[in-house]
Amino acid sequence: MERARGIGGAFMKSSTPEALKDWYVGMLGLPTDDDGYVVIPWRTVDGEVATTTLGFFDATTDYFPGPTMLNFRVANLDAMLEQLRAAGVAVSDDVMEHPYGRFGWCTDPDGNKVELWEPIEGQ
Repeated sequence: MERARGIGGAFMKSSTPEALKDWYVGMLGLPTDDDGYVVIPWRTVDGEVATTTLGFFDATTDYFPGPTMLNFRVANLDAMLEQLRAAGVAVSDDVMEHPYGRFGWCTDPDGNKVELWEPIEGQ
């Protein structure tokens, strides 16, 4: 059975996304990466180094419908999406490929978009 391996990211909409990011960096002392995302490093149970991204989007984005979206790390995106489909979960047919991994989406029972990320080795 496929399972989530950790939270890859949490994303929030804001009318002032840059100011909100600056608040999290300044008030909570969170680090940013080269792309300006807040990143929180951690180790998996297997000892590999991973990060969780905290991202801030403009309030008008249509990338996700609600005020927030969670991103979960998975080992095998295709197997996870198929497992969710077999269980009757609404799963997007779209899969995006980026230099840092593959992404797919499903919707939880409350209508929240959930992003699933299969990172490339070392991410």
